[in-house]
Amino acid sequence: MSKKYKKDKPSETRMVKMVFPNQTNHYSTLFAGEALSMMDLTAFIAGSRYTRKMLVTASSEKIDFKVPIKHGQLAEFIGRIVKAGTTSITVEVEMYGEDLLSGKRQLSARGNFILVAIDKKGKPVKV
Repeated sequence: MSKKYKKDKPSETRMVKMVFPNQTNHYSTLFAGEALSMMDLTAFIAGSRYTRKMLVTASSEKIDFKVPIKHGQLAEFIGRIVKAGTTSITVEVEMYGEDLLSGKRQLSARGNFILVAIDKKGKPVKV
């Protein structure tokens, strides 16, 4: 995907969360829904910092889950602006699992989120 964005604006956002038992399934790994929620939040924050506009998620593209994140591990979410259009932006979000004690990290999931800038009436506006 093209890297079409303004260099003088924040184009990356990082968030880190600990995975607790209430966020896991019966295999003690992070629920996909929890992961998607945090990935969408990361995309929203990255997009909001970049545009300084009100944004809503229009769609998420294919999310590839590669390696599960286990209870007790850290989950790091990295959102990067990869494209800015007229009223929308595309944010790629990567999720890494990290063992807190060893520091070993693995890419757990990756996907793109398309967000649209809106005004107070919910109508699209330029980013």
